[in-house]
Amino acid sequence: MTPDRARRLENIVLDDGPVIRRSREVEREREVAVFDLLEANDFALVGGPPGPYSVTIGIEENRLVFDVRDSQGAALERVRLSLAPFRGIVRDYFTLCEAYYEAIKTASLARIEAIDMGRRSMHDEGAELLRERLADAIEIDADTARRLFTLVCVLHVRG
Repeated sequence: MTPDRARRLENIVLDDGPVIRRSREVEREREVAVFDLLEANDFALVGGPPGPYSVTIGIEENRLVFDVRDSQGAALERVRLSLAPFRGIVRDYFTLCEAYYEAIKTASLARIEAIDMGRRSMHDEGAELLRERLADAIEIDADTARRLFTLVCVLHVRG
């Protein structure tokens, strides 16, 4: 990733409304995604001021919202995306995740690997969709898109 602070996320918050209890696996995925994002990312506003940036991601009125601020907290951009294009991918990704967690209990290594390949492929598809949908407002690389897609999935978990 670029060490350039002008293209960097320095803080990320998930605005997931009222406190909900997530499974240990989902909470771990969230923690890892946030940690990895803060360690290495490439994030910049298209035609906007340089970073570093602070971003809050949430869901409001059936829209995915990226509230981008500067390092002092001043609002820079509020990007809203329809959730509709993500619903099928998130649903399928969750289905594959559930199958994976079940498979690791009793399935053969070949079965586990096959499910994991499908899960990773679905995750890549979701990350690319997110990258495409954000392209007019926010430029991100593939690794940043993958980690942000993980957080989008976490926001879809409701108890």
